[in-house]
Amino acid sequence: MANNAVLDGVFTALSDPTRRAVIQRLGRGPATVSELAEPFAITLPSFLKHVRVLEASGLIRTTKSGRVRTCTLRPEELEPVADWLAAQRDLWRDRTDRLEALLTDHQGA
Repeated sequence: MANNAVLDGVFTALSDPTRRAVIQRLGRGPATVSELAEPFAITLPSFLKHVRVLEASGLIRTTKSGRVRTCTLRPEELEPVADWLAAQRDLWRDRTDRLEALLTDHQGA
């Protein structure tokens, strides 16, 4: 299981709708910062802050060629979150199953 710092970084990065939209767009393939910024009504410097948060979390990688910065999704960095969510789902499923069994036994008694 991932440590809390890794999960905190990814959840922080995904907490903003602009960053989630960037992740969704990068799921279709790499894109330049300008291409990613185009649909948003914010300045490029403000958008670059979002890119830096995503990069710091490990969710994206950027490369620079001349003056063009290209972003690439790193989907493997979502695995710790998927693992954590699966563990939480299993935990709560077990708890609700036990509650259901307790209530069923109580009603039958």
